[in-house]
Amino acid sequence: MTSALKRKTSVTLDADALDSAKELQINVSAVAEEALLKAIGEARNRKWQAENAEAFAAQAEWHERHGHPLADIIAAPGGPSWNS
Repeated sequence: MTSALKRKTSVTLDADALDSAKELQINVSAVAEEALLKAIGEARNRKWQAENAEAFAAQAEWHERHGHPLADIIAAPGGPSWNS
């Protein structure tokens, strides 16, 4: 297993929160990294959705006019609603 390249950085945190984390033996670096990775994923998702919003709208419009091409075999709840 290879370890990820790490880089030192400086962050400013609430002093009481940092003291509590130390008291509770919370690895602040690990928590910060996990939160940062989650935020990156969410931001990438929002960016992708915004970049593709026009295509999603065009697909939804097509489905509104023509129905879903697989509506007859969709077994999931709501499947019959694709036939409208």
